[in-house]
Amino acid sequence: MSEFFDALAPGYDDDGTFHPLVAETLINGLAPEPSLLVDVATGTGAAAFAALRLSPGSVLAVDISPAMVKLATAKAPSLDPAGRIEWRVAPGVPLPLDDGTADAVVCASALHFLGPAALADWRRVLRPGGEVAFSVPSVHRFRASDAFASVVAADLQLPGDLAEAAALATAAGFREATADTVTSTAGDRTRSVFVVHAVA
Repeated sequence: MSEFFDALAPGYDDDGTFHPLVAETLINGLAPEPSLLVDVATGTGAAAFAALRLSPGSVLAVDISPAMVKLATAKAPSLDPAGRIEWRVAPGVPLPLDDGTADAVVCASALHFLGPAALADWRRVLRPGGEVAFSVPSVHRFRASDAFASVVAADLQLPGDLAEAAALATAAGFREATADTVTSTAGDRTRSVFVVHAVA
């Protein structure tokens, strides 16, 4: 699977504002100053960089794609001059962390690749009271191309509305789940996802 996302890396940031908008929305719902925030499937780092304004103790950004991580680290000297982000090529499931060690876990635009096992793993690595924030496409809008269909998790039922999006978190044992819709229009293309925040 890493080869698939490596091939996407050169044009990943070409979508303009959508990935940064989703990342900002995820981060906006989190409490400030987490000791450790984990950005799962970081891609080129939008959520990891956005998380820096929360004044975290540290950020761990993981992605299975070496090419994505390479692009993210190329941005780091200007966007993270203090070097608070640790970049790691690693799978999103399981995360390379001990149980109960993270204060926040975020995942932008990747749960539909990771599947429900990711939700259970995020709960594992979060301390009690830790926060999770993730985005997920709507079943009514998501149309995977043949290439993408091969890497989409078959065991994740995509939600059709806000209640179903929040229920993904509560079904995995999280509480206080809320969901919102994030929509971006660029030219004649409109993109929309659900964004969920919940507590472990």
